Amino acid sequence: MHRDEVTVDETLVHGLLAAQFPEWADLPLEPVEPRGTDNWLYRLGAELVVRLPCRERTVATLVRERTWLPRLAGRLPLEIPLPVAAGEPGAGYPWTWSVFRWLDGENAIDAPLADVAQAALDLAALLEALQRIDPEGGPGPGEENFFRGAPLVTFDPRVRADLARLRDEIDVPAVTAVWDEALDAPALEGPPVWVHGDLDRRNLLTRQGRLAAVVDFGCLGVGDPACDVAVAWKVLSPGTRDIFRSARSVDDATWARARGWVVSQSLGALAYYTPETNPSLVAEARRWLGDAL
Repeated sequence: MHRDEVTVDETLVHGLLAAQFPEWADLPLEPVEPRGTDNWLYRLGAELVVRLPCRERTVATLVRERTWLPRLAGRLPLEIPLPVAAGEPGAGYPWTWSVFRWLDGENAIDAPLADVAQAALDLAALLEALQRIDPEGGPGPGEENFFRGAPLVTFDPRVRADLARLRDEIDVPAVTAVWDEALDAPALEGPPVWVHGDLDRRNLLTRQGRLAAVVDFGCLGVGDPACDVAVAWKVLSPGTRDIFRSARSVDDATWARARGWVVSQSLGALAYYTPETNPSLVAEARRWLGDAL
């Protein structure tokens, strides 16, 4: 998936567990598919999952989750992953790694939402609860969380380059118009808030058709909530976006910036990944971009 990623297999993971957490070394171990873009995932027994960064770039995101998710625990209406143990380099693996609690459910791509209108309300409640948590001391946007929550202008050079690179695959004038509108929207006026930073169907777990958990908090930070409001396009249908927007009382400026986030993340995914390296994300990014237009 990445040119600079390391290879991880069951033998390596078992070796790490045997050396550092022997109490878990005899539990069943199996790879989790899809593994995601940042970590190799191995389910450990019935209640745990081992997460190992696939490249140096994403070590910081795992450490961020270990540091901050306990602070959010019990304060959100959906379940979130919680760290159980932190591992050290060893057995040929070069970085820190983690054991987290396993969350039952299937991602919302493989197990679609049965009631998207209800999901709109559930997502609005999730963001309301997340944004109510005191952001004091929380990390701002930066390299460690891929600048999620930063002003959109941060991404303008990269977006322009992606537009040029993808000129044969997308409607460049239409996408540029949406992006320019987002850049022209007024900036965040209130204080920055906690943001998940990567809300899409890959990172939402469903049970019996309803949202049950949200995972992959590696882009967590304190910044502009517009990057999370983008979930209106990335997860919801055209007919349910207004339900979400009304429930969160999203103003015009935030809505425009959120649409810009959809464009930025869509282009970033389409310019970096291919149907061979990450077919699921490429398909999702194409859908996001189409909905944003």
